[in-house]
Amino acid sequence: MLRKIIKGLKNPKLFMLYILRFKIFQLIPDDIFLKIKFKLVTGEKLNLKHPKTYNEKLQWLKLHDRKPEYKKLVDKYEVRKYISETIGGEYLIPMIGTWTKFEDIDFDALPNQFVLKVTHDSGGLVICKDKSKLDIEEAKRKINKSLKRNYFYRGREWPYKNLEPRIICEHFLNDEDNIELKDYRFFCFDGKPKFIGVDFNITDKTKTRRNLYDLEWNLLEGQISYPNELSKKIKPPSELSRMINLSKVLSKGIPHVRVDFYNINEKIYFGEMTFYHQSGHGIIQPKELDYLMGEWIS
Repeated sequence: MLRKIIKGLKNPKLFMLYILRFKIFQLIPDDIFLKIKFKLVTGEKLNLKHPKTYNEKLQWLKLHDRKPEYKKLVDKYEVRKYISETIGGEYLIPMIGTWTKFEDIDFDALPNQFVLKVTHDSGGLVICKDKSKLDIEEAKRKINKSLKRNYFYRGREWPYKNLEPRIICEHFLNDEDNIELKDYRFFCFDGKPKFIGVDFNITDKTKTRRNLYDLEWNLLEGQISYPNELSKKIKPPSELSRMINLSKVLSKGIPHVRVDFYNINEKIYFGEMTFYHQSGHGIIQPKELDYLMGEWIS
């Protein structure tokens, strides 16, 4: 903690974002908290009365679009049942086990490669490519830290409030080239996918690249938080058409949700459903794209 405070004193904005995580700030009403954090992260004033941009409207949706069913859609365990009932269990990544405590995991029984995920937040995961090299104590520290976190208070994303903390273990997935996993993210607006964000190097955020494509797989101008990958031409996934149709089904009746898939060896796997891309703080360039995406949210 001392190291973070010293670092924060050199960057007042980072320091303010850090102290916003303290429990005392959980008492701040949601709308006021969102205005404070929006200003700190984006440098812009949040207009909740007449939101125009994509990021502004995501903040508005946090406050006003609170359907109970969203809770099971963001829960990484509960959403599996929804996917099975809606599009079919064949699209689920095979699950190995589920636990409420890290200490209950029998690592000897796990395969050599696997992924541990905390079900009630974003980012609480451990990717194991070789069990003999896994630092179990570090994995324990990370998972237990996530288990104690009420992710709702990070960005007031309502569906995450008071979810039951659990751990699930899923099979490790490799992409077709066995080098990196591509994350196909369909940005959907009331059942209509408008474009696809494709993330590369998703296990290393310092090297992440993100391309934007239309539904015909034409590369679009513009960026959302990460640089484009222009060093090589990326082929469309083999099941692009089917993923588009599946995203339509899963996003029907929702003002906005991002539906993620993986496409490996001509097989589709569901990733997750995200209601507030980057919590409504993504850096969207050019600014016209931020306004255009905002127009798609009614």
